[in-house]
Amino acid sequence: MRRFPFSWLALVLLGSMVPGGLAGADWPQWRGSNRNGFAAAGESLATLPLEAKRVWKVSVGEGLASPVVADGRVFHFDSRDGKETVHALDAATARELWSAAVDDSFHDEQGPAGPRCTPLVDGNRLYVQSCQGELQCRGASDGMLLWRANFLKDFGAVILGEDSKVPGAAEHGYTASPIVVSDQLIACAGGTNGAGVVSFDKQSGKVLWKSQNDLASYSSSIVASLAGVPQLIAFTVEGVIGLNLQNGRLLWRVPLKTAYGRNVTTPVRVQNWVIVGSYQAGLVGIRVTHEGEDWRAEQGWANKEAAMNFSSPVVVGEHLYGLGPARNLICVDAGSGKIVWSKLGYWGTSADAAYGAFIVVGKKILATTDEGQAILFAADPTGCRELGRAQVCARNWCHPAFADGKLYIRSGLHTQGALFCLDLVTH
Repeated sequence: MRRFPFSWLALVLLGSMVPGGLAGADWPQWRGSNRNGFAAAGESLATLPLEAKRVWKVSVGEGLASPVVADGRVFHFDSRDGKETVHALDAATARELWSAAVDDSFHDEQGPAGPRCTPLVDGNRLYVQSCQGELQCRGASDGMLLWRANFLKDFGAVILGEDSKVPGAAEHGYTASPIVVSDQLIACAGGTNGAGVVSFDKQSGKVLWKSQNDLASYSSSIVASLAGVPQLIAFTVEGVIGLNLQNGRLLWRVPLKTAYGRNVTTPVRVQNWVIVGSYQAGLVGIRVTHEGEDWRAEQGWANKEAAMNFSSPVVVGEHLYGLGPARNLICVDAGSGKIVWSKLGYWGTSADAAYGAFIVVGKKILATTDEGQAILFAADPTGCRELGRAQVCARNWCHPAFADGKLYIRSGLHTQGALFCLDLVTH
């Protein structure tokens, strides 16, 4: 088993660079402040209450977009009256502060109608992206539209539907969240005329650079330092790529195509390795090195027994924790790709039970299943140690937010549902 030097531990735990302006104490974007599934420093959970204390519950429309929490507000994105609509709520009371229609509701054979892309809060700006490629920047406090772009009209992307057999977002709509780094907002637009990835000035919406011809997949990008160089890492329909943040220049590429372009998991970084998962290719470790201006990226290992479909893993130390292909909770050595332990039975008996969300809280991991259970277990490579379990909602395929000891989770799959705020600390 390959061991990583202790001096890299802090970088491993961070997972990716902190996007500029995001508050560490909140949950302002997909997978938290650092986009790696880590709760803020200082958050802790000793166990889970048998019945989580409900702070509030509100009805929501259809959709799969995750809620986010920032500056005392909760933002959620759903389908209402034929429109994909973003809402701002008071985090303490759930009182609606404002709402705004973003785009027409999206429908496909998979259902549900409505958005699948998690909003992003950066300071007093909210970025929201519809299934049909409408990207908007709005004031977080009042919902005022500040600027907008449309991937189809502005960058030549297409949405053709499931019958077209064109993979990725062109088939089932945009799911991947854009990311903020410094003064940029970067999105996988999916334009095949040099606009696969597009960088915008986050304040004005001006296009700063465009890069590649990659179709957009369902995977949200990260920003991380590889071989000492900060870069955007994107898992597109065509494969995994690293881009220069200043100009979008391609640094490296590893082709990784699947039959339907169902590349979904968010990449994770461990030292100079990038790890991605696909139901078809398995869990894949890519080693990235460079000398001068020359970059080299190559697949170092692959493990189909650890394939992750559309649940993104978390990394603690030298190990990944996530949901395996047999609906099994797995721990994987990041250096070799080998499964260290596997635990069956955590995701129930439903034939289509396939989704899990993972949040690192201190030295523990909080997992939510698609049957509405929350499970707390130790981040321990020596074995699976469950520390608590609770039923928190009905079925869902939506990653929750976790901030200040409270879990914000959407309930309801392929239907209208509810958004809950649950106190996991106060028993």
